[in-house]
Amino acid sequence: MSPDDADGTAAISDDALGQPVDGYTAPEQLAKALAEVGYLADEGLATAGYLAMRLGRPLFLEGEAGVGKTAFAQALADATGAHFVRLQCYEGIDSSQALYDWDFPRQILHLRTLEATGAPLDATAVEASLYDRRFLIARPLLQALENDPCVLLVDEIDRADDEFEAFLLEMLADAAITIPEVGRIAAAHPPLTVLTSNRTREVHDALKRRCLYHWVEHPGFEREVQILRTRLPDLTARLAEQVAEAAGRMRGMDLLKPPGVAESLDWAGALVVLGARTLDPDVAASTLGTVLKYREDADRVRTQGLAALIGG
Repeated sequence: MSPDDADGTAAISDDALGQPVDGYTAPEQLAKALAEVGYLADEGLATAGYLAMRLGRPLFLEGEAGVGKTAFAQALADATGAHFVRLQCYEGIDSSQALYDWDFPRQILHLRTLEATGAPLDATAVEASLYDRRFLIARPLLQALENDPCVLLVDEIDRADDEFEAFLLEMLADAAITIPEVGRIAAAHPPLTVLTSNRTREVHDALKRRCLYHWVEHPGFEREVQILRTRLPDLTARLAEQVAEAAGRMRGMDLLKPPGVAESLDWAGALVVLGARTLDPDVAASTLGTVLKYREDADRVRTQGLAALIGG
């Protein structure tokens, strides 16, 4: 995965093809495997995932919240049998929170145990024992290097700052880290890395350039119905169609937070729990909080009319 030149291209070798790629020779095969674990990927997303696996490159997914970016990475791990590691990004995250840290309380306890023996202590030997591998806490990035095969999800990279982006770029390029007290730790095969962004800010070109890119759209009506019925077997065909149709209409209403597939699933799940067979204005009104998360959005939908929303 190491870039060969400044434009971010990388040489492809057999070693770059991690274990998760085994058995897939076409995007259609990957799409079928994803469907078997409950994720219905469209042709574009399945192709992007397949190419990321074949080329040994990270996959950068952008799109609105709730369209299935995070679930895609989890489904990749489930479909390939790879270990799944998730790094949730947030403002202020740094390398110690993402990579590794030392277990300070255990180190102190170890030091006190040595002192309690009463035996003469050699300073060099004590220091070496304090930084033994057993006191090292592996954070998500180190876990991804040490577990093979592995799917690494770097979720919401747009929430992190520029410095963390630069650090992540170097780590992904080398698929290895050096811990001063331990030495170099390298992945047997580079983890299949999926980065997601809700585009709350623009991610730097240097990071995007080293990734394959795919914009994840909201699903079309037919695929959303299929997703709902796959994830919720007790959902009637009519109710799935009504939920998908209503969610699609909400996405065209200029809301603060249009519902994604995640919200459609929550809404449909609530309707199943309530024993609803079809969606009517009264049921829609009482369950609107499962699909809309802003008061202004709910008011706008009610003003437009719930009967019109559900096609009544």
